Amino acid sequence: METGVKDYSLDDIKSLEISSLDEDEEQTQEEDDNDDDDEDDGPVTLGFLEKPSNLYTLLRQYFPSKAGGVPAWLDPVDLPSEQSCLCDICREPLQFLLQVYAPLTNTESTFHRTLFVFMCTSMTCLLQDQREQWKRRPEKLYRSVKVFRSQLTRSNPFYSSDPPMHDKTDKPPGIGAALCHWCGTWKGDKVCSSCKGARYCSGKHQVMHWRSGHKIDCQRMNVPSRSSLSNNKTISTEIKIGMFASNALWPEFEIISEEECEFDTEESECNQSNALTSEGQKDETIDSLSENFKGDDDKRSWASFQARLAKAPEQVLRYSRGVEAKPLWPVSSGRLSNTDIPKCKYCDGPMCCELQILPQLLYYFGVKNEADSLDWATIVVYTCEGSCEASVSYREEFAWVQLPSLSHAVP
Repeated sequence: METGVKDYSLDDIKSLEISSLDEDEEQTQEEDDNDDDDEDDGPVTLGFLEKPSNLYTLLRQYFPSKAGGVPAWLDPVDLPSEQSCLCDICREPLQFLLQVYAPLTNTESTFHRTLFVFMCTSMTCLLQDQREQWKRRPEKLYRSVKVFRSQLTRSNPFYSSDPPMHDKTDKPPGIGAALCHWCGTWKGDKVCSSCKGARYCSGKHQVMHWRSGHKIDCQRMNVPSRSSLSNNKTISTEIKIGMFASNALWPEFEIISEEECEFDTEESECNQSNALTSEGQKDETIDSLSENFKGDDDKRSWASFQARLAKAPEQVLRYSRGVEAKPLWPVSSGRLSNTDIPKCKYCDGPMCCELQILPQLLYYFGVKNEADSLDWATIVVYTCEGSCEASVSYREEFAWVQLPSLSHAVP
């Protein structure tokens, strides 16, 4: 499988160094996590990235799991609100990270079900986000990482009740909401006052599009052609791959899933051939990093984390949903305890772990390994255990971010 990712160097691995929190916070966590010490041995589905052989398979009518590019909205009309699409800290529009198609068979309302993850690209905001999530049940959390859940019954206004044919003949009925001409991600509620055709999710993206060349386009237009632009150039949720102006979006990949248990039976030589470091280098690196951990619990967690990932080192996502599902924490400090998992904001019911996103994703996205670059140890997504219905099409779920160093820890 082609990855498009550079080989990890020793410095790259060291950038994932995990340090413990202050002793008082660590003691609190130990008290809360007495029932969380054991690793989850339940079935886990792993996610890997591949460049799609056919780009059309990433369109919404094929219910894709994908990373980077623009989202393939499940409900193409009632998109998240203007406020929901912003980073709560810097107030800039969030960037699409990934989506996972995860239908549930126990209820009709979840016949189609997709989770969408967005985040701010600023590490400064992610640091503030990490501090926010430690607040004990505040009225308002200011987050730079947001997760939305959308679900539909088999019979719905947007898709056929029959499975897609996967031969380019599948066409969803109708069109969706007009999207931002700059990011192709969020609903374009703002219209260019000059051409009346280009649409934007925010004033920031309108300015960026204007400066990147839309100013010249507007000047070239005469009055009779404006209605033509409005009719022909409005980008809807039927957006074709690449039909957006921004070049800052992350590269687009399809997420391919495989069961983790399948890697237990593979030959070690196969795993080593796909590894990001040689076995000797990996052992040396882990030993070096282990010396930096301040507690035995952190050392054990880190060793367990590395050993588990070594089965399939190119994985970027781990999926295991249910009451008994537990994330694979890189270290014991800085993890979410069972008592701190919030209630669903819509039904007040319990939430459960559903998936976690690994930092390997950043290498596929070409994020540079610099001091102020975006980085995390893991992002764990918790969703409503009952996958409840609500009056909104996109329900906001909860993401817990664990950051990779002491300098990023909770103050």
